[in-house]
Amino acid sequence: MDPFASPHNLDRELHSLLAQASSNLCDWFAESGSQAPIPDLFDLPEVFPAKEGVSNNVLLSELQLLMNGSYRPSHPGSLAHLDPPPLSASIVGELICAGLNNNLLAEELSPSLSSLERKLCKWFCHRLGLGDLSGGVAASGGSLSNLMALVMARNIAGLENDPSAVFFASEDCHVSFSKALKIMGLKKESLQKVPTDENGKLDISYLSSNLKKIQSEGKKCFAIVATAGTTVRGAIDPLSGIAQFCQKENIWLHVDGAIGGIYGLSKITSEIVNGLGSADSITINPQKLLGIAKTSSLLLVADKDHLSSTFSTGLPYAEPITGNDFHRGELGIQGTRSAESLKLWIGLRQLGEEGIEKILLESIQRRCYLESIIDLSKFKIISGPLHLLAITPINFTASQASDWSVKTRKTLLANKFMLSRPMYGDRYYLKAVMGNPNTKSNHLKTLANLINHSII
Repeated sequence: MDPFASPHNLDRELHSLLAQASSNLCDWFAESGSQAPIPDLFDLPEVFPAKEGVSNNVLLSELQLLMNGSYRPSHPGSLAHLDPPPLSASIVGELICAGLNNNLLAEELSPSLSSLERKLCKWFCHRLGLGDLSGGVAASGGSLSNLMALVMARNIAGLENDPSAVFFASEDCHVSFSKALKIMGLKKESLQKVPTDENGKLDISYLSSNLKKIQSEGKKCFAIVATAGTTVRGAIDPLSGIAQFCQKENIWLHVDGAIGGIYGLSKITSEIVNGLGSADSITINPQKLLGIAKTSSLLLVADKDHLSSTFSTGLPYAEPITGNDFHRGELGIQGTRSAESLKLWIGLRQLGEEGIEKILLESIQRRCYLESIIDLSKFKIISGPLHLLAITPINFTASQASDWSVKTRKTLLANKFMLSRPMYGDRYYLKAVMGNPNTKSNHLKTLANLINHSII
């Protein structure tokens, strides 16, 4: 068999391979509910290439081993992380994206898909209130989107060569900002963490004094990061208040909306992220709730020219494009990349606005329902307005809470519920993410019963 598809005739070997692989994948989905979220044991196939290539049948059997050893996000008890099951259309989008193998580096390598991504980013910008000059670019994950936002903010502030430049973010900001420091050549103290209030939100009262402090030390601030959906409890920083402060001080506002930014797409839930449209840049990750197959992240900016002024170095090996647009490879750190926006586009088309809103509303409803049936005489719950909550015993020491979290997580896994075990503050919690549409009220009743009886 020729390992490349024929450009002249229907490749029946490829057709058969895709059909059988698709059938096996559908079987894997169908059996997920009777399995566990994660396997206890699994076998790996041969990892390295043999001297001669193997047959399609061997490939499929080896692929099955990997599938059997995989995490199952479709299982109703898969509630540990921000990894929902994928939309069926997004799976198709992934397949077509791989088959087309277009490159979003340059327009000539992806004519329709570059245009699609441009228009899709513009749609997101308008829905989130960024205005007529806005635009964006897709990226492989929220960490990369956040990094690009900081690089852009520092560049626009004229501080790209200042090793003492500073940015502010809450104590509960995402770990990607600590990684960004290292990549950007900044010292650890360049990330000035602002305390949070009792609800896990950035305490805006500290911003003015903290800014004056670093200015008295001869340092300059190039950005303030607000979080729309913290990782453990889903808290939303006071976006409008922070935006007003940034406008007054002429400081770039970046909103890490990887978790919660998507709620701005619905008129019903947009109030949760009120002020989002006042940002200079926004990270948004449709993969975390809408079921877009990984990866799907967007960096959106109020002024799209800031992307090109920061990242464009010219592409002398590609034909220039007409008008004022730049090749997509000139709008961020990534050059060569796949057309991940295809998966996003086809998923949104499958859902429609009503389907998007349904996912958003039901995720919050599941969180509220689980909260309502946890025994508050035994447990403390921390959450926000989104679809995340974390639970820890009230009357336990930090050490006892750690032991409880380990033991209870094992019990839950034995009953096919997977929650994560984050450290927050001085103690461990069990965290549940209510983004799985396969999780119904009966599952949540069982889960709550197991948690409630974990303390006698």
